[in-house]
Amino acid sequence: MKTIWLGGIVACACVSLTAWTMSGVAGASVGEEPPPRPAQRCNTSAKGFVAVPAGTATIGDDRGYPDERPAIAVSLPGFRIARYEVTNREFAAFVKATGHVTTAERRGDSIVFAPPRAGATPVSPAQWWRIVDGADWRHPSGPESTIAGREHYPVVHVSLDDAEAYAKWKGARLPTEEEFEYAAQGGKGGRPSDGEQPAPDSANTWQGPFPISDLARDGYAGAAPVGCYRANELGAHDLIGNVWEWTVTPYRPGHTRGPQPSPLIAASASAPGEQLHVIKGGSFLCAPNYCARYRPAARHAQPRQETASHLGFRLAANP
Repeated sequence: MKTIWLGGIVACACVSLTAWTMSGVAGASVGEEPPPRPAQRCNTSAKGFVAVPAGTATIGDDRGYPDERPAIAVSLPGFRIARYEVTNREFAAFVKATGHVTTAERRGDSIVFAPPRAGATPVSPAQWWRIVDGADWRHPSGPESTIAGREHYPVVHVSLDDAEAYAKWKGARLPTEEEFEYAAQGGKGGRPSDGEQPAPDSANTWQGPFPISDLARDGYAGAAPVGCYRANELGAHDLIGNVWEWTVTPYRPGHTRGPQPSPLIAASASAPGEQLHVIKGGSFLCAPNYCARYRPAARHAQPRQETASHLGFRLAANP
């Protein structure tokens, strides 16, 4: 009997932060017709990395969830971060060249988001998460699904091991938590002024009452191709929203100066005793009434071998 590790991303059972209101959700109702979708100009032509200058970043947020506290100042050398999340097309080239078999393929299943059945009252994450046999990066919803026509969508259902293998093949690496957060701030090093949901043209998040109805005011219900939303000040896309992204940083419950406690260990049926790592950026499932993790400071714990339909990655590199 397999169970989902409900302490991790697949649960993310967090209500909206008390200081931040459900802006944009009030008045939304089940069955409401979404407005016309904005025209999306998905830019997938500008490949490679953007430069992130050296600087001092404010990491964490004293007003956020407990594991985002305290906010601390961190000095970072310059580095580069990929413009986009790694896509299905790029990952397929890696698999063809190396014969890599992903964690989900070896295990035979992965975690997939599925809205509650019609008429159900959503009260528990177990109602909208499923462990699906045959779900993997080639079959994101299950064995009958395909990535045909989704070549420019971010690859999902990849473990940290899969992401690190791809990075090594490309001669790059994955970002640290601090690098990702600094890049998501636009390399400014400051803290966003509030926790409001991003504008529909700047990030792919959930508009409407989660998990019942995504009104797709940002143009997509579910994941979107890379580069469909406005780039940040550095020229990078989707550092907030679309899919969660792996970092190489082991998860600890908060930001502390000085000695750190040992990383927590996931009590997961699929991977008992597995180390947790930090994932960043939020995803298309983030809504003001659920998670509200569409902020640079937001973070979550994820067992390194767990895979899901809204978890991908991007590369980083030294200058």
